[in-house]
Order: sequence, then structure tokens, then C-alpha cells
Amino acid sequence: MPHRECPGHRHHRRVLGAAGRSAGPGPRRLVPRLPVLGRGTGAVTAPAELTKVLIVEDHRVVAEGLWALLAEYGDLTVVGWADSVAETVPMAKELTPDVALIDFRLPDGTGADAAAGIRAHDPSCAIVILSADASDSALLAAVEAGACGYLLKSASGDEIASAIRSAAEGETLIPAGTLVEVLSRHRESARSTAEQTGRLESLTRREQEILTLMGQGLDNRAVAEQLSISYATVRTHVRKILEKLEVRSQLEAVAKATEWGFRPVEPE
Repeated sequence: MPHRECPGHRHHRRVLGAAGRSAGPGPRRLVPRLPVLGRGTGAVTAPAELTKVLIVEDHRVVAEGLWALLAEYGDLTVVGWADSVAETVPMAKELTPDVALIDFRLPDGTGADAAAGIRAHDPSCAIVILSADASDSALLAAVEAGACGYLLKSASGDEIASAIRSAAEGETLIPAGTLVEVLSRHRESARSTAEQTGRLESLTRREQEILTLMGQGLDNRAVAEQLSISYATVRTHVRKILEKLEVRSQLEAVAKATEWGFRPVEPE
């Protein structure tokens, strides 16, 4: 495992792990001895037990910012930084964080993948996702992986710190009402997708061939010539295509079919 020091710090560091040893055969993992500060209140005495936080973020500048930000809260301490899904699980095993603060987009997977890996090893570690992705699918993936919180990167430092504290106490940070709304939208989207797939699957092989040629820009007479069938037969098939896809024009049929994932077929 590559030697990793605290983002932005080269001196005044301490070694993590029992008796200063790394849990694995690789080099020692180093983190900074950061000052303990109260948010806007000057120096404060550290509490008896700090909430240990593992940052999972692939952008170094963001990781550095989060590390420095959390150092300003006297009850929180960052114990490490991972920059990929692959690195997250072994680091979590070694450092046993109370809370993992995870970006949703990682180079080798998603924050949900990292969360699932941590939770499989240590169900007691709370997961808070911090991401720029505000989509319903990202939120649902995070919840399914065991995350108790989902924050956008526009959140303030106080909001992030508060979320970490609440997560460490076992609280769920995603309001039930919000989750119900998201699930409702997700079900509606899934229903629409199923309907679209059903419409495409209702097309006969010949109708699929004609739709493919329409997508290539051929008009009805050119389609008839290409398939060696009559112009009237093509018009009949086109009318059925429009009815099955519930569209008003051939152009709309091509656009909708493409949007719904239609795969062109070669004429037989």
C-alpha cells in the first residue's frame, strides 16, 4: 500500500495503530497532529472520546479541505484518508472509524460500493455520503448500502460536523418523508421504463426493420425498395408503429424509440 501522509502536512505527525504499527505489511500510515480548536471559540480542551472520522475522497484538494475543516471541531478527529473503493475497506479495518465520510463518485466505483464494503466488515461504522450528485438514484443506492446520511457538497462546515456527530450517535439523517418521496418517484420512473420497454417489445420484426430504416433517414418509398415490399405495405406498418409507440409522427417514433433504448436491426 503506498505511503500516505496527511493531505497538506509533512511535519508534526503521529502514527496510527497499536504500538505505532500499521495493521498490514505495508508502510506505516501517517496522519497529522492537528490543533484542537472550537469553531470560532479559540482553543478548547479535547473531550475524553473523540469521534473518529475516515474521509473517502479521490480529489486531494477536497480531502485536504475536509481534513482542515474537521480539525476545527474539538470533538472530531480525522484518522485517515482513502481515495478509492479498493483502499477504503482495508483502511477502515485498520483504523476502525466511528464515521466514514464518503464521496459518492470514486474512480473505481461509487460511495455506495465503499459503504457496503465497510458495513460488511463493521456494521457499527456509520456512513455519511457527501456528494455533488443530487439524483434520486444516488440517494437510494446510498441508503441501500447502509448510509444514514446524504449531504450535498454545498453543505456548510457546521452542517457536515453536525451530521457526523448525529451519525456517530446512531441517528438517521435522511427524513422519512424525503425517502418516501424519492421512493415514489423511483417507482413511477420504473413503471414508465417498463411501459416503454413493453411498447418496443410489441413491435414485430418487420416493424423493427422499418423503424431502423426510418432512423437512417429513408422515406417510405425508399424503405419499400430496400425491403422489396409494396409502398402500401410500408405505410400500413408505419401506422402500426405509430400506434404501438403512441406517437404522432415518424420522426417522433424514431426519437422516442432511441430514447427508450431501441436497438436497430438488420433487414432479413
